[in-house]
Amino acid sequence: MDIAQLNEHFGLPGVLSFHSTASGLIYASITAPQATATVYLQGAHLAAWQPKGQQPAIFLSRRSDFAPGKPIRGGVPIAFPWFANRHDGKTGPSHGFARIQEWTLAFAALAGDDLHMTFTLGPTEVSRGLGFDNFRLAFQLTIGRSLTMQLTVVNDATVPLVFEEALHTYYAVADIHEVTVDGLDGVTYLDKTDNFQSKVQHGAITITAPTDRVHLNTTSTCIVHDAGGKRRITVAKTGSDTTVIWNPWESGALKLPDLDPTEWHEYIAVETVNAAANAVTLAPGAKHVMEARVTVEGVGG
Repeated sequence: MDIAQLNEHFGLPGVLSFHSTASGLIYASITAPQATATVYLQGAHLAAWQPKGQQPAIFLSRRSDFAPGKPIRGGVPIAFPWFANRHDGKTGPSHGFARIQEWTLAFAALAGDDLHMTFTLGPTEVSRGLGFDNFRLAFQLTIGRSLTMQLTVVNDATVPLVFEEALHTYYAVADIHEVTVDGLDGVTYLDKTDNFQSKVQHGAITITAPTDRVHLNTTSTCIVHDAGGKRRITVAKTGSDTTVIWNPWESGALKLPDLDPTEWHEYIAVETVNAAANAVTLAPGAKHVMEARVTVEGVGG
């Protein structure tokens, strides 16, 4: 659908409208009763979410590319069907193809104070070229005072589908130096900054250097304590056995051309994932659902 058709079929006066960037990317502008948000059809990419009475909860780079076929830096990129790079020796885009493909908006409706949206993606020329031609994805968003993100994968093949997936969420914080993350004490992780060495997390996570940790076999809720912002962000999840914590720190940020060199201290990525040893093997005809539910609360200070 073009913008006019999207507005005709799904537009809600004062709540949901569709627009285009100068480069031609279509996005939904959302003003729900309890939150504002922005979602791009490319990648079904949530680029902003701000609950009423709070500062923005989602970080978006000021240097992000908003161009067809290029990933958006920040927000919630959807990684599928691999998390970082392919493990089968073949080439493919980093984090898979889902985040750079145009998704279809299938449903949008306001229920109470929450806006519900469903985006779908099936096989494309790009996915078929990468060997993925028998899958269906659905991404359901519930946008309100809390944010629910649900990714469903269906295997339409006659053989098992093996995949990794992630909701690669960038949470906005006042200053990464004042952030701690609870919920992963005692969990084993792969340290990607130290040749994938296996380590065990002890206590809360603080970020003091480039950090890229793949925490395995965990379904725990994580709490981001944003002391500078006087708030906490709670990330509860189901259908996910991996949690990734990432911040490039200053040295890593300089290697990212779509990230301003000063922005690395404005976010922490707490990602809802199934990857590595937790990759999913989905039987023919079966479906897998992964969900993250995010809430933001102010704290005294």
